[in-house]
Amino acid sequence: MQERSGGKVQRGAFSVPGFRVAAAMSGMRYKNRLDCVLIVSEAEAAAAGVFTRNRFCAAPVVLCRGHLEASQGYARAVLINAGIANACTGEEGLRRARRSASQVASLLGIEPNRVLVASTGVIGPQLRVEALEAVLPHLVSALRPDGWLDAAQAIMTTDTVPKTAWGQTPLGQATVTCAGMAKGSGMIAPDMATMLAFVVTDARITPDALRFWLGKAVNASFNRITVDGDTSTNDTVLIMANATAPHPLITDPSSSEGTAFGKLLTDVCLDLAHQIVRDGEGATKFVAVTVCGAKSRDRAARVAQTIAASPLVKTALFGQDANWGRIVAAAGRAGVDFDPNRVSLFFEDVCIFRNGQPVQEEDLEEKASAVFRQKEIHIRLDLGEGMEEDTVYTCDFSYDYVKINADYRS
Repeated sequence: MQERSGGKVQRGAFSVPGFRVAAAMSGMRYKNRLDCVLIVSEAEAAAAGVFTRNRFCAAPVVLCRGHLEASQGYARAVLINAGIANACTGEEGLRRARRSASQVASLLGIEPNRVLVASTGVIGPQLRVEALEAVLPHLVSALRPDGWLDAAQAIMTTDTVPKTAWGQTPLGQATVTCAGMAKGSGMIAPDMATMLAFVVTDARITPDALRFWLGKAVNASFNRITVDGDTSTNDTVLIMANATAPHPLITDPSSSEGTAFGKLLTDVCLDLAHQIVRDGEGATKFVAVTVCGAKSRDRAARVAQTIAASPLVKTALFGQDANWGRIVAAAGRAGVDFDPNRVSLFFEDVCIFRNGQPVQEEDLEEKASAVFRQKEIHIRLDLGEGMEEDTVYTCDFSYDYVKINADYRS
């Protein structure tokens, strides 16, 4: 267990009681690299998922929704592959997803609806299910408690670094662990905004309570990031809770135990979401866009998301050009009927625009430009109409973003 990321959440290697994981090379699309993962809970686990709202949802998304419904919110395993997304592949793609889940179930001696699947990669090609089946026996035999760093590497596509986060919290007389891994670098935008994320915990919690807190956690994390304004066909967040920790069963999500678990889950998801933004394709800056002084959080979120997703704002960030006009213009087209004459804009603590007018101050341009030269930037827009606020996390657009996405399939 390594790199501290702040608060109760850490990054690096981890293990969670009752879970084992393995990674292998299937040759699905990539050569000589890990590209598939199997996660297994030793006991029946409560499970929940949040998925893409893209109408072209991938076959694995369809399967996961069906299996979670059929099992009434329980699972034992997750099979993941990188390289081929199994999206826009019709009934044949769904058949191949079901076949891979059934093969895992057969090897583990469990019901097929206890197996969830996830894929990431190029949209269109059929899943090479034979390649997966060839390595499944190895994946099962290689399962171990501490294989999460290999797994995080195996699910990468255009990512440059693996992404893991874990934390612990006391519940009753027990200490509960919650940990996860994610992949994502491009096609990141609400709703919901990650390519893939997988979280495991030894908490004792009902499927309904788990579903409640996963929804809350995703809304506060993966739905608060944007890299390029695109939402994938495969976006999936899955969680399994195997009830290994010896604390009373959480049935009420709003209980003190439920709230403590929910906070830990949210912290883990938020850290993974931040890692995705920091690893945005070609990104050189990590940017928090806060809209405050709003009548409602929803109004603040809509303005913040519009600013954070603006290509003109993101290119100005890359060029270190403190062009405040692009930011207020983006805010003005967010579809929120605020009064422009009450709006103020800050780059960190530097007020560049106050009550609808540019601030006239000596050396202000240099102060603002100095902020834009930082690797981490906080932009704050005050609507001057209320007490609510929201924050969206984004990155800049660089030359490398175009290069990476121009030849992704080659």
